[in-house]
Amino acid sequence: MMDMGAWAEASVFARPAFGVAHADAAPQTGFRRRCPWALALAFVVAAAGCQSKSGASDVLDPAAIAAPASQAGSITTTAPAQLTASSAAAPKGNLTLGSGPTKITMLLPLSASGSAGEDGRKMYDAAKLAMTDLGDKLLTLTIEDTRGDSGYAKDLAVKAITSGGAKAIIGPDELAAAQHLAKLSGTQRPPVLALADNFAGGPGVYSVRLSEADSAAAGAAAVAGKGAKKFVLLVPAGSNAGAIEARVGNALSIYGAALAVTLPYSASDGAKVVSDMGSLVEAPDAVIVASGDGSPMPVLAALKAKGIPGKAVTLIGTDRWLERPIDPLYEGAYIATLDQSETGPIADRFKATYNYQPDVNVAYAYDMVALSAGIASSAGPNGFSKQVLENASGFRGSTGLFRFRADGSSQRSMPFFRIEKGKLKLVEKQTSGF
Repeated sequence: MMDMGAWAEASVFARPAFGVAHADAAPQTGFRRRCPWALALAFVVAAAGCQSKSGASDVLDPAAIAAPASQAGSITTTAPAQLTASSAAAPKGNLTLGSGPTKITMLLPLSASGSAGEDGRKMYDAAKLAMTDLGDKLLTLTIEDTRGDSGYAKDLAVKAITSGGAKAIIGPDELAAAQHLAKLSGTQRPPVLALADNFAGGPGVYSVRLSEADSAAAGAAAVAGKGAKKFVLLVPAGSNAGAIEARVGNALSIYGAALAVTLPYSASDGAKVVSDMGSLVEAPDAVIVASGDGSPMPVLAALKAKGIPGKAVTLIGTDRWLERPIDPLYEGAYIATLDQSETGPIADRFKATYNYQPDVNVAYAYDMVALSAGIASSAGPNGFSKQVLENASGFRGSTGLFRFRADGSSQRSMPFFRIEKGKLKLVEKQTSGF
């Protein structure tokens, strides 16, 4: 197997992700080089199913599609500024933005306490900016406050689904509410673009955020693409274990690689699961460690004692590791995740408008409003169909290239990193696992 340290300096993949972005294309370093109107057109073109032969990435070239200077300048002067997302009072009651013919309902925890409320208000600011950029004449966006209450969020979502007015629902952010919606039957209901973290998705209820299954699968595919064949998956026991195993297995099969064994573990048996791995698998090429809601540290400590990672065995982590400070035990591991230094083509204007730095919550909310505007523009109010939302070419947004699957999960093409000296070092500009 190729030495992974040498690979860190190797050239990028040659295979495109969903056939739209080639590694040898001119790089776009930083989302801020792209403009929101180019983003909107990418959504429109993909949704309409009329991509050019060279793919959706071409329409994002700001040299080919430039925003009118008068429009670009107006955004930062007409929107109100605020110091931080948390310093502003939560908006009261239902809020309506835009005057377009396509009605969209957005459910956010605007008045929730703590980080949930902060995130909700960030996403509200993102929705306002997306409407200013793209949606004012296309959408009527009604934003309702879930208060961070899963039961109330569920009731609001069911009302929006059954009222017959909304063509799509963006949200909720509460996991239990999203899981409830995924269990509902009915083929005529509007699609739900759920913003809940760690949500697996369901038919017609799409998971917007990057999942651990997707991160693990993309990381595994990147390593398999360099020649690794035998993989071990260590995954927390629980309801998500099967989904992660299935996604990783499917990603590996593209490259003729496979999981030699999947070993579920609990928080207290990190050393035991690594010992079991050693007795069950001889000379694996790579070990994937999913962490779920817990810390990967016990497993990583046990692997370190076995010399993993090393020249013979690659260690693959997931985006969930990065919810904690990077520990020395992370050193040498590879992770496929969103680039946290790039918050989207809206980054500079968002900060100028609201006077705080956008994060991934902003990017997800902006993208879903932008996607809704793109579909409304290209296909009209009745264009929110499974065929459009689940088209294989996918969409390009602030968080990169993504597509929705029939089971409600999302797939993303994302950068691939190696942890070196406590920091993420870019290895590949995007993975190619699908």
